[in-house]
This record gives sequence, C-alpha cells and structure tokens, in this order.
Amino acid sequence: MHRLDFPTAGVGDLSGKREYHNDSRHYFDAGNIARHSAVADIAGAFQTPRMVRAIEDFFATDLEGTYLRIEYAQDLTGFWLEPHTDLGVKRLTLLIYLSGDPGHETMGTDIYNADKSWAKRSPFAPNMALAFVPGDKTYHGFESREIPGVRKSLILNYVTTDWRDREQLCFPDATVTREA
Repeated sequence: MHRLDFPTAGVGDLSGKREYHNDSRHYFDAGNIARHSAVADIAGAFQTPRMVRAIEDFFATDLEGTYLRIEYAQDLTGFWLEPHTDLGVKRLTLLIYLSGDPGHETMGTDIYNADKSWAKRSPFAPNMALAFVPGDKTYHGFESREIPGVRKSLILNYVTTDWRDREQLCFPDATVTREA
C-alpha cells in the first residue's frame, strides 16, 4: 500500500478501547481523500455498486443505504482491546492487515467465545483480512502483547444512517448502493 504520512501516537497508560484515543485516530474521510490518491482509490473502490454487491453476496448481508467508514489504524506496544462485539449501527466489519514486519505474524485479531474466553487468533500478514457481520456473539479484541514496530491495518465498516460521527465517513453525503 502507498505509504501514508499519518503520525503514530502511543497509548500511554490508557488502552482497552479505540475510542480512548479518538484525538489521534486517522480516517479515510473527505479531507484525507482529497489529500491522498491512495486513500481516494481505496474508498472509491469500496463505495462502488459492484463491490457492494460482491460483499453483500459473499456475506449474505444487506448494505444498501449504509455509509462507508475506513480507519487507518497504527498500533504500538501498549495497545490492547478488551473483548467486544460490534453491534447496532455496524452492518459489516472488515479488518484488513497491512504490515508485514518481522514478528507481525502473531499480531492478528483475537477471537473470543460467547463467554468472552479466548478462542484463537487470526493470522496476520499483509493483505489478509478478518471479516464478519456483527452480532451479539462476535467477540473480538487484541490481547496485550509486545508489538514490534507499528501494527498497521484498515478497519472498514459499513454503518447505518444512525452513525453519529459523520466526519469519520468516507462519503458523508452518499450512502452505498448495489445499483449502478
């Protein structure tokens, strides 16, 4: 992937939820789409009716009328996420792994059982992904561990019109459609 010049920020003594660090998160929003051709290309691809239809068919889900939200995550040692589900306004979550530094093969997302006990870790390698349709038993997170270098990924969601943080959306004035 084209190298983006987004700064990284440490988590300090606070982690467990991404929203604890909202001030240092980076989105494929309107400003970054205008500044970075790679961001524009990726956001544009996931907004197309052809891609929307392909994702809907593969995951047997309905994305019609949702908004595209993509975050460029750069995680450093000290980062961890408690087991959680994506409910409500998220229709699809796609975690796309980007970095392939030595030691990153163990940096995958942790998957948990319905009782939040650890089950397994997804493989982590450039251009691999973990995807799911959020539900009340789709627990995932990131166990605390040493992160060599910077763990880079894209967090892609299709969110409903109830999504409050409109400034995070790729195209805040255009929902996706499966029709060309």
